[in-house]
Amino acid sequence: CESALINQFLRSGTSIGANIREAFYAHGKADFVAKLHIALKECSETEYWLEVLYKVKSIDEITYKDLRNKCGTVRRKLIASITTVKNK
Repeated sequence: CESALINQFLRSGTSIGANIREAFYAHGKADFVAKLHIALKECSETEYWLEVLYKVKSIDEITYKDLRNKCGTVRRKLIASITTVKNK
């Protein structure tokens, strides 16, 4: 069960970067924003799996807080990027 949780965490976590990379080659503004929204959803999912891993004691509190803060930073940057593009 633990390996399944870790796998889900890794899949959603790596999907964030993959979707951001895809946005570089978007077909216009709407496609760019859509790709960033997908990355934002994956970031939220990553935060969920991180919380689950912590609650089942697969990761310690220090690791959890560090990774949670890093996810929060990525989430805020994605939101700011989406907002900036939409306002142009």
